[in-house]
Amino acid sequence: MRAPKRWIEEYAALPAGLSGRELADVLVSAGLEVEAVDSVGGDISGPVVIGRVVGFVEEPQKNGKTIRWCHVDVGADHAPEKAPGPLVKGDVVAELPGGYWPRGVICGALNFVPGDHVVVALPGSVLPGGFGIGSRKTYGHISDGMICAEDELGLGEDHAGIMVLGDADDSGRARLLGEPALPALGVLDEVLDMPITSDMGYCLSIRGLAREAAQALGVAFTDPVALATPASVADGYPVRIESDECRLFVALTVSGLDATRPTPRWMATRLAASGMRSINLPVDVSNYVMLETGQPNHCYDADALSGAIVVRTARAGERLVTLDGADRALDVADLVIADDSGPIGLAGVMGGESSELSTSSTRVVIEAASFDPVAVARMSRRHKLSSEASKRFERYVDPGAAYSAARRVADLLIELGGGVLETAETVAGFVPAMPAQTIDVTLPERVLGMPAPADRVVSILEASGVSVVRTGDTLELVPPSWRHDLVDPYDYVEEVGIKIGLEHLPSVVPAAPAGRGLSRSQVVHRALGAAVARAGFVEVLCFPWGSEADADALGLDAGDPRRRAVRLANPLADTAPLLRTTLLPGLFGAVARNRSRGQDDLALFEVGRVFFSSGDEVTPLPGMGGRPSDADLDAIAATLPVQPTHLGAVLTGEWRPQGWDGPAVQAGWEQAFGLVETIADACGVRIERRAAQQAPWHPGRCAALVVDGAVIGHAGELHPRVIKAFGLPARSAAVELDQDALIAAGGAAGVIVPVSGHPVAKEDVALVVDESVPAADLQAALAVGGGDLLESVRLFDIYRGAPVPEGKKSVAFALRFRASDRTLTDAEIAAAREAAVAKASALGAELRG
Repeated sequence: MRAPKRWIEEYAALPAGLSGRELADVLVSAGLEVEAVDSVGGDISGPVVIGRVVGFVEEPQKNGKTIRWCHVDVGADHAPEKAPGPLVKGDVVAELPGGYWPRGVICGALNFVPGDHVVVALPGSVLPGGFGIGSRKTYGHISDGMICAEDELGLGEDHAGIMVLGDADDSGRARLLGEPALPALGVLDEVLDMPITSDMGYCLSIRGLAREAAQALGVAFTDPVALATPASVADGYPVRIESDECRLFVALTVSGLDATRPTPRWMATRLAASGMRSINLPVDVSNYVMLETGQPNHCYDADALSGAIVVRTARAGERLVTLDGADRALDVADLVIADDSGPIGLAGVMGGESSELSTSSTRVVIEAASFDPVAVARMSRRHKLSSEASKRFERYVDPGAAYSAARRVADLLIELGGGVLETAETVAGFVPAMPAQTIDVTLPERVLGMPAPADRVVSILEASGVSVVRTGDTLELVPPSWRHDLVDPYDYVEEVGIKIGLEHLPSVVPAAPAGRGLSRSQVVHRALGAAVARAGFVEVLCFPWGSEADADALGLDAGDPRRRAVRLANPLADTAPLLRTTLLPGLFGAVARNRSRGQDDLALFEVGRVFFSSGDEVTPLPGMGGRPSDADLDAIAATLPVQPTHLGAVLTGEWRPQGWDGPAVQAGWEQAFGLVETIADACGVRIERRAAQQAPWHPGRCAALVVDGAVIGHAGELHPRVIKAFGLPARSAAVELDQDALIAAGGAAGVIVPVSGHPVAKEDVALVVDESVPAADLQAALAVGGGDLLESVRLFDIYRGAPVPEGKKSVAFALRFRASDRTLTDAEIAAAREAAVAKASALGAELRG
């Protein structure tokens, strides 16, 4: 919502000298948001004045363009020192009455005649965008200024011709030649640019903003909606309401309208400042009243209507050409305005071409109605058609404003277009009653925790338009028709708190409850994140959305559990309608974005939830009348998908760049497995690696991650097909595991283990096994066989070749033995070593000689 400050001042008696920025601060304190305060005309400097065209001559150019060499009277104070060149070569330039010379100006526009008043930027002035005006030779003449178009002054977008002014201003005062143009046109203003939230839809109007400003400043407010809605009457143009989604429909008729009359400059200026383009008088009046009152309205050409106006739902197969020229297939859930010929408008969204006003229209039917916000929102999204009207109806429009707004449109059409209001009018439906509420007068103070005396509570609510009846300590409240957000007792508490000022809330630090510190899962979660970051990985946060295309690109089989995704009813993007079942596509997307910015060497990780559908996630919607019951909450919880927390990582490019100390090291499966070891150490668990085939990894370079016999994830090099599909560097690697399962497996993460003061015994063993035996299985066997004295076991070499027989390999491990209470004897060390080797022999391992 863009709101000119001078327009707000018409209805709120703002203090003299209050700047736009100060007004913005006032509205922010009232609970609104102001993104910017723009100055209209403030970026223009120097002499920009009112002038009058004395005469001109048209001069065709070789490029086919025709320019006008003009003489312009800008008043004696701005007259040049010498005469301009003559309009016709050889003629003598005469002085103007008053004894001064006109200015000579080149102009490319052709929409003016001698005697027209125009806006002239004289040499030394600067227009928006830093465009300086000087005296220069062009087209064979000295152009001593510029006759301005609307867009050149930053007052709109029209560049079809220059601004042609009437002989008098809007008050009837004759134009004074040479007077500053911007004040004379009334365009100097400050405009507040404000995003309006859905709970404050009444502020999508000058009326609503003026009321909030007046209440915050404690000044008088004049409501432009001053007429009460009369009881139902059907004397005017016939109207039938056949849907509960329309509560009220007002139809007034203006006849004898001259639709060709120009929109007055003051109205066009305000519309432009509010972000709307001037089109023609009837449309501009309609838009002006919508911005002023917040009530969308529509004007129909009465002679183009066929029969009664009917508000109904669309019928199967019906179509409508809307004002934007689009031919739309209607849905049976659409709420339409129709006549005997069929639909003539999408209710609350956009009218139809068939009943559009034209320059020949003389009789107009004015519509101002109240439509259901949800119905309008669904239509707007269904047809991908958002309008200024739909934006307001979606946020709730005051039904009590409909009649006043229709009368305001009629009055302006009569005043500016010469029409006559027909006495017969139609009011179908009614203004719905607002919900009453009873609260204790002390409730705001008790909830807010700051002083809120009863008298102040009453005065604040009454200033907000609430009907208040006080009986002792009880307040009986009925909100005004524009405040649909005041329903619950605590809505009124919030209203009081905002109007008092939330900045006055006391800062009270709550007492910390007794507790036992972090839970084990919290400790492990933090330890994991810190350990992965220390290993050189950077954490990212990706959106939890996905699509079937992601699953296809990963190469997931039809029966893969990761195909079992939850579909969103209202996704943010049609290209991502599912909740993710794996972290990897999001990580791959982060890699792609970094690569597009020249960063190929990446080690990224994410910790987040994934979601697996059970097939019946149809969440019941509880009523809005109060807090959901425990049964409602249990029913909602029962439909939630399984959503474990996963940890995922991806490695691309170089793990270590080339340097003086050695060649570059490519990131790959070795670093992925190294990350797994880091995670295992951080959690205090043993993670076994077993050869596996799992999309999206390379079938020969993938390992299943096993804890206590259960697979919790996979790691390895990605399949080339997946790398190509996601645009990753060659030989990229990835890890993904179930962090919840890892934490549940136990371990000593976060526990400080005492350091033994006794020496460590170092023993290396080289075991010869078949090629088919995974090194991880050998390592696990040694760990079990070494018993409590084995402090660590680490793989440090795999050898193939003579004298190791063909088909076998030599796998070497470093064993470290230590006791916490004594120095181990040689016999103890030998026994532990032999026990470890004996356990490995079950896998066919033999000590290498």
